Amino acid sequence: MKQLRIFLNTLGFMTRLAPARVVPEEEIFKSMPVMPLIGVVLGAVLALPWKLGLLAGQPWIQAWLLVILNAWLTRGLHYDGLSDIFDAVTAHTSRERFWEVVKDSRCGVFGVLALVLFVAGQLLLFHALLEARLYAAVGFVFVFGRFGCVSFGYFAKHLARPGLGKLLMDGATFNGSLLALLFTAAVGFYCLPLWSLLLCFGFLTATHYPLYNLAERVGGANGDFLGAAVMLAELAAMLAVVVLL
Repeated sequence: MKQLRIFLNTLGFMTRLAPARVVPEEEIFKSMPVMPLIGVVLGAVLALPWKLGLLAGQPWIQAWLLVILNAWLTRGLHYDGLSDIFDAVTAHTSRERFWEVVKDSRCGVFGVLALVLFVAGQLLLFHALLEARLYAAVGFVFVFGRFGCVSFGYFAKHLARPGLGKLLMDGATFNGSLLALLFTAAVGFYCLPLWSLLLCFGFLTATHYPLYNLAERVGGANGDFLGAAVMLAELAAMLAVVVLL
């Protein structure tokens, strides 16, 4: 029952697939090890309609609806983090200025530009996957995205700033992160060819290393960094599969 409660708490926090609930602060950190499992549920919901033949032969429309449904199911949570980071990094004249922009609820031109470019990339890459009928790979994208949250949280934990992001990163322990890695690798081994899976981890390193360096330069990481880590990990997984088609 305890593990089920943790799973439902995390599912409700990360998606609309379970009722949102108030989670005590002392339990939030337990969400991290189950993040890839949340990705399995989300990925199954987003990939299954196309696997069952909905709008068969219309991969552009499928990809467009998939992007919309993903944003709705996740409440735009990770998109917000990505736009905040891109807005702030372009105004990064000092650490203080960076965090001032991150905390600003308004979205500047570079935040909008980042979202437009990223959503366009999602549309193109999902189209390629759906046109090739790689439905398992589509689902795995969301598993890998949540693993990206765990892996970044583990390596950047010492940089965590006070807040919800820190509570989550505290849960990225060695054992929990290793469990998330093994689970993600097992799911990936089922969903992807081996070389594509290995390339996923290679591209993850290439996308997360600059994000980690940014956190070091500005003296901290928060929930926006975790959101950006999810989005970049999803991008890494999509690219890894598409380039080897």
